[in-house]
Amino acid sequence: MTRILPLLLVVLFFSGCSNNSSKEMKPDERPNILWIVVEDMSSHFGYQGEKLVKTPNVDRLASEGIVFRNAYVSAPVCSASRSAMITGMFQTSIGAHHHRSSRGDLKIQLPEGIKTIPEMLKSAGYYACNGTEKAGQKGKEDYNFEYDSEALYDGTDWSGRENGQLFFAQVQLRGGKLRNVPKWQEEVLGGLDSSLIVVPDEITLPPYYPDVPAFREDWADYLNNVQYTDKEVGAILARLEEENLMDNTVIFFITDHGISQARGKQFLYDEGTRVPFIVWAPDYFKPQIKDDLISHIDMAATTLQLADIDIPKYMDANPLFDKNYKPRDYIVCARDRCDETVDHIRSVRKANFKYIKNYLPNRPFLQPCAYKDGKLWMPVLKELDRQGNLNETQQLVTAKIRAEEELYDLTNDPYEVNNLASDENYTETLKEMRGVLERWISETGDHGINPEPVEMYDSDMKTYVNTISRNNPEEAKIIEQNIATMKKWADEGK
Repeated sequence: MTRILPLLLVVLFFSGCSNNSSKEMKPDERPNILWIVVEDMSSHFGYQGEKLVKTPNVDRLASEGIVFRNAYVSAPVCSASRSAMITGMFQTSIGAHHHRSSRGDLKIQLPEGIKTIPEMLKSAGYYACNGTEKAGQKGKEDYNFEYDSEALYDGTDWSGRENGQLFFAQVQLRGGKLRNVPKWQEEVLGGLDSSLIVVPDEITLPPYYPDVPAFREDWADYLNNVQYTDKEVGAILARLEEENLMDNTVIFFITDHGISQARGKQFLYDEGTRVPFIVWAPDYFKPQIKDDLISHIDMAATTLQLADIDIPKYMDANPLFDKNYKPRDYIVCARDRCDETVDHIRSVRKANFKYIKNYLPNRPFLQPCAYKDGKLWMPVLKELDRQGNLNETQQLVTAKIRAEEELYDLTNDPYEVNNLASDENYTETLKEMRGVLERWISETGDHGINPEPVEMYDSDMKTYVNTISRNNPEEAKIIEQNIATMKKWADEGK
């Protein structure tokens, strides 16, 4: 297949281009851009060292592309993460930090002048589409602000573009959610070679989870989801090759946040926030492994750079291949309300340390949350806790109150279980991390410093409860009880 430019010339161009100098690129030298976005999956692919899975297609992207080993999402839940991803802005900077916060009558509007990435690409002549692993199926959007889907996307698939038109495509894969739907999990097990299927006896759990069948089974199902996701990625690559599109397509592979487990999704430990991030474009970039701290929103600015579009000055995202590129000195992640469950947590990753600030420390770690309480392993965890059958590390997950500050040395404590915040040997590190977070809050205009207006919360909860009650009135009652608990705790200053 014909290459657009000789590899060396293109590598030199992109390694040396700035946002202004990239204007020298001719329209026919711009690439197609594909985002593969996987739901609910942490860093458990073969190329990342997971021994129990076979993921040849993602491993291929990694071996032939640029791997960012320290990539973090800015939020550990889908809608907030995706709101940031599609704008190149921290969700906290645009008021989109509460999970699904525009589903009610009251809506959040993007600040004036801020546009989404697909809108900008469409204006530059790209065909913008958003689909799934199934042709013709609309892909997940889930943005926390009011928007017109038709203004963002031309269709669900790049086959709808004009002859020769460049495309910007998002393909949304179900990822870790596959195990949550019985028919999907049947699809997974039926679609994998029997020799590849991970079984519970093979699992080694993180030390903060109890080593019992419910957790082993869930983790085995999850790893099989990882393998099936790789199979879906393989089908995407096969289509690109069949249509002779591989030479002029840059592929980004990421997940929207980590695994949906007790200490993963919705929380700011690495299980919930550290994600795969691969840029595959062997005709544009030499394969390499980078330890730079990056945010998933950097995919937005890098996409604009590749498409020869000026990166807005307001954008929080950084173009990863700019000649003036400097690695981030730190990464901040933010967790706010998730469905009915009110919380306010921030984290800072700087060098080998992770700092976590719990603004509502007097609430239990596992606050009432219908979504998570519905997981099959949750009643098992709670019963083991009630019986006193959890060790000290496992009790971190069921704690009735939380430390106001947490500090972890990720080099020596990758599971983030040894809190150093009260250790006098780390007093200066703690002060430094506090200062970093305080400056970030001020500089980025973190909307989370103020509680969500009761009117907005009530607006979202009304729609949420009404939607659930149509199919599951018992769950709707649980959500209503949880809402009452949230309001009671707020009134108590808890």
